[in-house]
Amino acid sequence: MESSLRILSVVGARPNFMKVAPIHRAFQRMEFARVRKGASTLAVEHLIVHTGQHYDAAMSDAFFADLEMPEPAYFLGVGSGSHAEQTAKVMMGFEKVCLEATPAMVLVVGDVNSTIAATLTATKLGIPVAHVEAGLRSFDRTMPEELNRLATDALCDYAFVTEESGMQHLKRENFPQERCFFVGNTMIDSLHFALPKARQSSVLADIGVEAGKYVLATLHRPSNVDDPAQLRALAEIFADISREYAIVFPVHPRTRKQLQEFGVQELLAAHSNIHCIEPQGYVNFLALMMQARLVMTDSGGVQEETTALGVPCLTLRTTTERPITCELGTNVLVRPEAASIRAAVQTALFDTSRNNASKQASVPPLWDGRAAERIASLIVEILEKT
Repeated sequence: MESSLRILSVVGARPNFMKVAPIHRAFQRMEFARVRKGASTLAVEHLIVHTGQHYDAAMSDAFFADLEMPEPAYFLGVGSGSHAEQTAKVMMGFEKVCLEATPAMVLVVGDVNSTIAATLTATKLGIPVAHVEAGLRSFDRTMPEELNRLATDALCDYAFVTEESGMQHLKRENFPQERCFFVGNTMIDSLHFALPKARQSSVLADIGVEAGKYVLATLHRPSNVDDPAQLRALAEIFADISREYAIVFPVHPRTRKQLQEFGVQELLAAHSNIHCIEPQGYVNFLALMMQARLVMTDSGGVQEETTALGVPCLTLRTTTERPITCELGTNVLVRPEAASIRAAVQTALFDTSRNNASKQASVPPLWDGRAAERIASLIVEILEKT
């Protein structure tokens, strides 16, 4: 029986799935993925660990099916909880996995609690850690994700970077440059992979909207949904937009809870042109993004996906850790205040000169659908040298 070197990729939330799926497929395609260790040659075995940080059985199944991911080799079942509770539970569960699987490397992606928890655990066990999507910085320490990014990059051994700003940040933070690699964006790999399925999706017809005649909205950050006045102001803006364009609003479970608690759900329900729907699988959400007239979001990944698709996007935040989407892409950062949002919506939907400018946006370097191939090849090279 052939011996193998195991690589464990850790996923904890749905955006992680999109980042890991193409890496798994890249290793599957690499039949030549062998690491020479002295006189012997070892196969590379890639396994997925699902922490269950964000877990809904139906949604997880949908994402795994849409991205053609295998069942996770390990499922930790961490579930919801405070940041401290989630981090601790992931560390306890992942330590057992590492001791059993004895991986040659741990791959972490993004910036969720599972990312830093797995990094801490593996590092303390002496297992090399590679961070996919390293170096992104919002410089806003009120964001839990920013703290996770900083801590993960301070501990990890190898950095795989999506955009030039990440390379600059890591250099400034004295990350060893020989272990820092500009590889592109595996989120965009998943987008390329799923586009043919998205073109066949019936989700627009199912909702009852027409291509180019709706605004897609996603909200989940505390700064937008935990303040009753802010959430109501956003709902009122949606109501105003709905007089001209339909609103498609896949409601995050946390956001739904706040809408109900603050009595804002009734405001949205009073407008038939606002479609509050359940969170969607990846293929359906991609179909909604690619055919939207405008996307309004406070997400990180949506900024990247809309840039790759050439769809105008308003990011309702004061900072972004993905500045390339504003510099080269279709993304516009908008201070989440009612007057600023209304002005940005007016420009995006009704200003012809802005619309023409959006069409001139370009896709950032190496966002070509091949980032995972570069990562898999580099990992094989790294393992051969260690």
